[in-house]
Amino acid sequence: MQTRYIFVLGGVVSSLGKGIASASIAMLLSRMGLSVTLQKFDPYINIDPGTMNPYQHGEVFVTSDGGETDLDLGYYERFTGINMTKNNNTTAGQVYNTIIEKERKGEFLGDTIQVIPHITDEIKRKVKFVGTGFDVVVTEIGGTVGDIESLPFLEAIRQLALDLGRENVLYILVTLVPYIESAGEIKTKPTQHSVHRIREIGIQPDIIICRSEKHISDEIKDKISLFCNVQKDCVIEAPNVENIYEVPIIFAEQKLHYIITGKMSIDPNSDLEISDWNTLVKHANEINSVVKIAIAGKYTKLKDAYKSVLAAITHASWANDVKPEIIWTESDSLVENPDLLDEADAVLVPGGFGLRGMEGKVAAAKYARENKIPYLGLCLGLHAATISFSRDICKLEGAQSTEFDKKTPHPVIDLLPQQKDLKKMGGTMRLGHYACLLFSGTKSLDLYGTNIVYERHRHRFEVNSKYIDILKKNGLVVAGINPDTKLVEIIEIHDHPFYIATQFHPEFQSNPLKPHPLFKGFIRAAKERSNERKR
Repeated sequence: MQTRYIFVLGGVVSSLGKGIASASIAMLLSRMGLSVTLQKFDPYINIDPGTMNPYQHGEVFVTSDGGETDLDLGYYERFTGINMTKNNNTTAGQVYNTIIEKERKGEFLGDTIQVIPHITDEIKRKVKFVGTGFDVVVTEIGGTVGDIESLPFLEAIRQLALDLGRENVLYILVTLVPYIESAGEIKTKPTQHSVHRIREIGIQPDIIICRSEKHISDEIKDKISLFCNVQKDCVIEAPNVENIYEVPIIFAEQKLHYIITGKMSIDPNSDLEISDWNTLVKHANEINSVVKIAIAGKYTKLKDAYKSVLAAITHASWANDVKPEIIWTESDSLVENPDLLDEADAVLVPGGFGLRGMEGKVAAAKYARENKIPYLGLCLGLHAATISFSRDICKLEGAQSTEFDKKTPHPVIDLLPQQKDLKKMGGTMRLGHYACLLFSGTKSLDLYGTNIVYERHRHRFEVNSKYIDILKKNGLVVAGINPDTKLVEIIEIHDHPFYIATQFHPEFQSNPLKPHPLFKGFIRAAKERSNERKR
């Protein structure tokens, strides 16, 4: 079957949920036996989001092959169970950089380099490259219709309908249909204007997904259909939901999967099968018990900075028949007031970069350890736990400073060996998945159920090998190591209800139908603590 291409665009405003819509569409098609992949185009000039402040961009999602990508790729993986790669996320910076490098090498033979055809040709090449070997590619275009930076991408996908045949390309516009409370009316004019703008570019949307806080009546659908030139059954309602995993079900109820396959003349390999997804969502919506999880982070004012962490907590909570209540705790506040964590059933210290907030994370690790509160440390959370243990238990002289204090020649947490040679150049990080060998007699091995696992990394600091023996001698358990480098991957404390910290980011591999085992154990311990406190 020739590959079909679905392009998902946004109108009126950003943050309408194009990523969730794209992931939901891909999930439905894959559940019909089709081979599906996804792609995200981001119009910013950065090469990738790896150097961006989380307050500007949110979480950086790491793929198994080490790509630092947009957080929407996390939705893609969680909804479909399909592993993304660095090729599934392309930025304008990557496109322009590729063309400039080719021009410098003389590959264009003296041509004047222009947006059309050179930039648009590179965008089209990336679309088709990702689609190789798949039945369907769902490509999300970042930003909104009318943004200057998005225009080359919109022009490229317009051209693709000519290159590939209109029957092999489908355009879906996700747009806001606002409810004006003072008037008591739903307004379609913003959607009409968005469609008008995109038609000026040469793209006629085939399907319009309407985001609204109110139910969209047949009368409103008729109006959108008439003024936007789409069939009425192609006006799809996407109301606000508390549980985002309901979205594929809502789309399926409106036969969106059949509309897409019909318009693209796709013969599915099977009927839609999402009974397991329906069961999961029904179960999640019926849960009444709550556990309180404190997240001691440094970017807590923007919840998107911890998108995958929140997802992993949610998946594991449902598996334990509870709902999570997140206690957002700015780590700086814990230096003087660690007892802010008292109300929590468990404490999670997520990753991060830079000196700010580090001492607060160390304080969180210390308080959880001393007060027997279930603790899960992720990446920097492992560093915080190790520093706390080395200061309080081992009484190590060099551990009085964090890894960021350059006055300490051999801190407990140190730079990777290759980083020391590249410091002046900014260095590189350990990115992507690496093996972890788990040791017998550890809680981590019990939770995973296998002694070799592969997990995703994003960091440039490690536990200093010079201190491992003294840490272990004083009771810190090294539960897992990299079998090749012998670097520490997991630490535990055994005289504790649950105290595990990882050098890697397990949150990136959690799935609603397959919660991550470490998070499942963490939430189970939180539930036990919650029940004990109620007695």
